[in-house]
Order: sequence, then C-alpha cells, then structure tokens
Amino acid sequence: MQDTLGAFVPGPIIQRGPNRSGPLSGLTFAVKDLFDVAGTVTGCGNPDWAATHEVEEADAWAVDHLLGAGAALTGKTITDEISLGLLGINKFYGTPLNPRAPDRVPGGSSSGSASAVAGGLVDIALGTDSGGSVRVPSCFCGLYGLRPTHGRISVAGMMTQAPSFDTVGYFARDATTFARVGAVLLGEQVPDALPTDIIIASDCFAIADAPVQGALQPVVDRLHQAAATIVSPLAEGELRDWARHQRILQRCEFQATFRDWVDRVNPRFSSEVAGAFADDGRTPPADLAAAKAFRTSASKRLDDLLDGRRVLCLPTSPILPISRDARLSEIRAAVHEIVDLTGIAGLTGLPQVNLPVATSGSIPVGLSLIGWRGGDAPLVAAARTLAREFSVGLFEERQ
Repeated sequence: MQDTLGAFVPGPIIQRGPNRSGPLSGLTFAVKDLFDVAGTVTGCGNPDWAATHEVEEADAWAVDHLLGAGAALTGKTITDEISLGLLGINKFYGTPLNPRAPDRVPGGSSSGSASAVAGGLVDIALGTDSGGSVRVPSCFCGLYGLRPTHGRISVAGMMTQAPSFDTVGYFARDATTFARVGAVLLGEQVPDALPTDIIIASDCFAIADAPVQGALQPVVDRLHQAAATIVSPLAEGELRDWARHQRILQRCEFQATFRDWVDRVNPRFSSEVAGAFADDGRTPPADLAAAKAFRTSASKRLDDLLDGRRVLCLPTSPILPISRDARLSEIRAAVHEIVDLTGIAGLTGLPQVNLPVATSGSIPVGLSLIGWRGGDAPLVAAARTLAREFSVGLFEERQ
C-alpha cells in the first residue's frame, strides 16, 4: 500500500494478517502511534520520545482484539506530538491530508487514523480520545467516530497522557462497519433501536459558528420528525465553565505524566506543545479543588439528565476545520473554541459519537450524540439507526 495521504508514521508500513477469522474478517485497520504493536517502538508523534523508548514486546489490548476478530493490521498512523493537539498538526512528521477538505486540517490528535480511513487506505482505525481526539477528526474528515465511556474499553498497552480522561476510540466510513467494530471492542451486541428521548442542547448549538449552525439545522429539523426530542440547555450556568474546568484537570494530569521525561530528555517540541508545559506545577490549589468539585457536579447533572435512557444532541465542533497553513494565533483560538464542546463528555467521562450527516459547502460538519454512562452499545446503535434515517453519511453519499 502506498501512503498518498501522509497519514502513516514514516518508514516501512507494518502489515500483519489477522490472528484468526471472526466478525471483522476482510477488514483492514490502522492504529494511532500511541498503541503498542509488538516489534515496534510506540513513537507518540515525537522523535525524541521514539529515540528514548524501547521496542514493544506485545500488542495493546485493542490491537490484539481487532486482530483476534479477523481484521488485518495495516500500519501505524501519525498523531499530534505526545497526543497534545486537536487539529492534526505535527511539526516533525507533517500534517496528514484531510481527504474531504484537502486545504484544511484533518483534526487531531488521531489525525493519521482519520485521514487513512477517510481516504480509503484502511477500513477502520484506532484512535484515542481525552479532550476530543477522535471526535474532532471524525467531524472534520466526515467519519463515524466513538469516544467510549471512560474505562469501558481497556487502555492496556496504550500510551496515556491524562489517565482520568483517556479512552480508546475508533473510526469507520459507514454506519454498518461502525456498529460491527463497536460490538467487538465493547464485547456486546449493538441493538437496533433509538433512545427514548433525544435532548437538543440549545446552548451548545448557540455557541457554534454560523456555518455550523446552518449546516446542522436541517438535520435537527429531521431529527424532530424521526425521534422524540426535547429542546433544553445543558448548563445550569455558563456552558464554557465546563471546558474551563476540563482544561485545568487535563493539563495537571498530562504535566504529571510527562514531567520526568521532559526534565530528563529536554525534548524538541513545537511552540504550541511546549507552551502546554509553561505553567507546570503552578496551578493554584484552589483552582484545582474547584475543578474537581465542578466535575463531580457536572457528572451528576448529566447522569440525572440522561437517566439511562436519553441522549444529548450537539454539534461535534463549533467551528469548521481551519486552514492547513493557519497562523499560531489561529491554531490556539481554534483549539480553545473546540474544547468548549468536546470538554463536556471529556469532563464527565461519558460516551459520544460523531455522525457525518451534514456539510457546509463541501466541508464536513458533524452532529454528536452523548450517551449515558455505560450506554455505549445503545449509542452506537442510535448512530446506525439515524444514519439510515438520514440516508447515510457523507462518504456513502459520494459512492
């Protein structure tokens, strides 16, 4: 296979056949370079990380599970440096192409995985999601993507950056394949049903840019016809408080994860990633305590609202993907805006799916559903059912 998208880690592309036949026989998959693959170094998107770590002896749990279900491995994909990014930009290995919008970023940090799937180089791909790293690239590249309930899919053999946020996610081009992979990784059947109610989060739609609102409005109108819907704000106060507290907690965790390595190796970073360590150890204790308390109350708010039977509907990203050659100030502003919405599920540990059901011109725009804690299989089922209702997604429409 030739990497025409710049999606794969430079060097020979790893190819391994399945361990046995199974429900994913005939499918190929790629893995983000945060997952261990036996015989390779897990490079984490940074050459100094790769140079200071050893070859892995075993496959990560998720890799082994897909191989055991009959899928064939085709390559490791580029990630933002040490997974700190939401746009897919990598100073050292390049920015993978967004096949749906070639002049724009693919989204990150699972950028290479999304690019490879959207471009048809593989059928499915593994990614990770802490603050939006599956949801954003699936939105920008027009794919189905799942961030599961925190702890629902094993992260064994996966490099974690913020342990209370990190999850194993995946991408697929079509809803049927998306459901097949979900059944394997979740270890349970995906039913054929919709939730009792779908809550349209009015405050989440209100902070989205006009092109995103305009693209999603016809879809929301159809959703009102297809299911029982309730229009209601999510937040009882300021919606952006959710993201503000999420940033504090996640930043403290990834600083703790990488502190010793950064101090010991003094690695090369892009200025954007280096800036993430600028205030290491100086988060005021009162701010950290407030963020932890807010997380507890926000989690209860969503658990009560969804009540094991409802899902929350919102834009996946409030903005369209920015230009591949955007200035640093634009990059920082875009990340800040995106987390205003991706921080909701990240902060509370809930599952979220992206549905590629809209465009602004030719640019993909994603609609998201957040499910109840542990309701991952019903959430994947809702994505598949709604895909049929909406006459499938962007990629399928172009076939």
